[in-house]
Amino acid sequence: MVFLRCALLILPLFSTVFSHEDEIHTVKYTNDNFSEEVAKKSHFVMFYAPWCGHCQRLAPTWEQLAEMVNEDDSNIRIAKVDCTTDSKVCSDHDGEEELGGTDVPQPMSGLIELTEDTFDGHVASGKHFIKFYAPWCGHCQKLAPTWEELSKSLEFDKGVSIGKVDCTQHRSVCNNFDIKGYPTLLWIEDGKKVDKYLGDRSQEALKNYVHKMRGANKDDKEKSDHDEDIPSPLNELTGDTFEGGIQTGLTFIKFYAPWCGHCKRLAPTWENLSKKFLSNQMVSIVKVDCTLEANKQLCNDEDIEGFPTLFLYRDGKKISEYSGSRSLEDLYDFVNKFLGHDEL
Repeated sequence: MVFLRCALLILPLFSTVFSHEDEIHTVKYTNDNFSEEVAKKSHFVMFYAPWCGHCQRLAPTWEQLAEMVNEDDSNIRIAKVDCTTDSKVCSDHDGEEELGGTDVPQPMSGLIELTEDTFDGHVASGKHFIKFYAPWCGHCQKLAPTWEELSKSLEFDKGVSIGKVDCTQHRSVCNNFDIKGYPTLLWIEDGKKVDKYLGDRSQEALKNYVHKMRGANKDDKEKSDHDEDIPSPLNELTGDTFEGGIQTGLTFIKFYAPWCGHCKRLAPTWENLSKKFLSNQMVSIVKVDCTLEANKQLCNDEDIEGFPTLFLYRDGKKISEYSGSRSLEDLYDFVNKFLGHDEL
């Protein structure tokens, strides 16, 4: 008799929608009849849970196998046991333990490919730098060799693991972490998201980030988005310099007043946003003080009616007004969207 723990299988996705009502050939055993029936013939038994993704994907193939094998004169039976309703059978044959298993695949040159079955168990403890990606994403494809190089360089570093998750195959993991674009790089500690990496995607920048996060204490983590050691490239435009300052690339402008409370709260975030684009020559993060006499006409011409007002310009033309959350992460994602970064 052969037993199958379906949660340990890695199977291709099936496009066919399959329900339990379609399973007319597979023999279903319970606590009451399992021992008696398996003593009569050889069996190939799948111990499963209805909520198990791999089990659901295996179901059509398992039913096809049963249709071919489960003839009256056959000495083999293709069967299954639902471990959520008949747990005693599964426990007796170690099915329940296997269904709950989270065996993590061995890393290839330090890089671990995680799935819906292995993700939670793997990141539950320790420090992890995870790339959430889609195979069709151009930016993901460009990052792939750099990510592999990063993992290889840290292959023997026990203080951190480098992993990746294909969001087209393991969407539930990506949904749990609110992945909105590809690639998304998250720093996870003890199962919880600590930081989203927003910096340059060069090998050197990524490795420096890992070393910084590995040695970060609690206070450092809270400041990880601030990069206080990086000089600010934030420029302030005036009525005289405005036209020339927005002529090339993307220019994200904060129109503000020094006395405005919301402007004051946004100021450090706006400063840090400018640092995030320090190495990108196509993006400028700037500000305009609308209370200065030299800028009053400019702010009037740009239809500034309240503070702060955040406008995005491309090659000298206004293309969008930002009205979303004023977190660093959301502001960064907004600019990246207009740079052409892949979105879900």
